[in-house]
Amino acid sequence: MVEITRRQAIEEAASSLFRERGYSGTSVRDIARAVDIQGASLYAHVTSKQDVLWSIVEHMASTFEAAADAVEQADPGAAAFGRGVYLIALARAHAGVITDDIERASVFVHEWRALLGDRREEIARRRDAYEERFSSAIADGVRTGVFEVEDPSLAATYVLTALNGLVTWYRPGGRLSARAIADLYADLSLRAVKATRPVP
Repeated sequence: MVEITRRQAIEEAASSLFRERGYSGTSVRDIARAVDIQGASLYAHVTSKQDVLWSIVEHMASTFEAAADAVEQADPGAAAFGRGVYLIALARAHAGVITDDIERASVFVHEWRALLGDRREEIARRRDAYEERFSSAIADGVRTGVFEVEDPSLAATYVLTALNGLVTWYRPGGRLSARAIADLYADLSLRAVKATRPVP
């Protein structure tokens, strides 16, 4: 249990530092100092700074995927509005993941390219597959007459870029609640694809 607690503390400290300074601007010594242990002692808990980054990024990738899986299984409103309604639930879920863990989400959005080799390739592949869920939702909405957009793939990139922008400004306890922000961003996502009829 002590090992798990220490590892979590290391990842939390690293997430905060990576968000503030970037991966390249953060040293192993910085992370060790943040959790109040000697630099050499850090290696008793992690193999490298890359290992810490991988753990953070892979965890967030899995969290985004699980949130999208839950949306797909629920498929809210599909009977009444067609598959295009999937987009609003995806956008809400994505915003929810970000606001639930803003520091790790920021690392995922901005620092995943600092991964090396197979790890970077895996995350790139998973990000593409995740974006395809948004693209397919938009394309399905176009086919069913819910959305009107010429390039669903480009529209999906636009929507996700806007959603990921939350990591640059969202602060817990701010003027708007996390739920209100998720609802607002979902509404803006619909406007971006020219929703032609109301979606719940």
